[in-house]
Amino acid sequence: MSSDAGAGSPDAGPIETAADGTVSLRDAAESIGVHYMTAYRYVRSGRLPARKVGSTWRIDITDLQRLAAGEDPESQHVQRAGGSPRAAHRARLESRLVAGDEAGAWGVLDAAMAAGADPDEVLLDLLSPSMASIGTRWADGEISIAEEHRASAVALRLIARLGPRFARPGRKRGTVVLGSVAGDRHSLPTAMMADLLRGLGLEVVDLGADTPADSFVHAAHDADRLVAVAMCVTATGLDDSLVEATAAVKAAGIEAPVVVGGGAMTDRDRALDLGADAWAGDTRGALELFAELASGQRPSASA
Repeated sequence: MSSDAGAGSPDAGPIETAADGTVSLRDAAESIGVHYMTAYRYVRSGRLPARKVGSTWRIDITDLQRLAAGEDPESQHVQRAGGSPRAAHRARLESRLVAGDEAGAWGVLDAAMAAGADPDEVLLDLLSPSMASIGTRWADGEISIAEEHRASAVALRLIARLGPRFARPGRKRGTVVLGSVAGDRHSLPTAMMADLLRGLGLEVVDLGADTPADSFVHAAHDADRLVAVAMCVTATGLDDSLVEATAAVKAAGIEAPVVVGGGAMTDRDRALDLGADAWAGDTRGALELFAELASGQRPSASA
């Protein structure tokens, strides 16, 4: 068989399409006239979108037809994202995340870094928007909660693999205690922020998701040269948890500022009313704020 995708193998018979409009990977390979392992590489690289059902890969017949016609099955996603090479990486990464394909997702990140993307750009411009899109697709009913959870689990493993690339030698500039407030079960945002802060030369104590107020206090007391206590809020309805956490830190005599941010904390005045000393409106603004704090500057009310 040819190693390139074409219009299909002349000897191939009709392939069996399931009721959901998908075909097996083996049938897909036969249909486009490539070896099974070649089709598998298409899937792992994100060139051919697929999802894993049990131990088998299933390919949407329309994506297979686009590939057979010489089109990029993800081109519509790429065009919506701006049509740039980075948009192509992002579309392929999202496909691999939804499929639960860690090796394929890492391959996309590795290719982006080989093309010149820094690790912080990988997190900010590829992984973060991909996960935001997946969250939107789940909310819209386009993907299942199982697929969203699977994508999140893969994303956490990718962050773990990227972690060593953010390490900086030499003396640290201070410590940031970081966590999502009690009731917020999302650990992905703090894991990403922790690595980005380490890239600034800071030591980070990442308390993860659902952090009780007293855990912020204990970690802050134990921190060496505490720069800030950072609280993340990505779920709604957690104002009381945030108030409890900020009040506990201040009642314990922690002098470092409390910085609040996250997808559910989009209003500066509200953050300050709930006890924050400073508000981080977005990730890049937060990094600028923490860099200023590490340099000894007092926080302004927003970043």
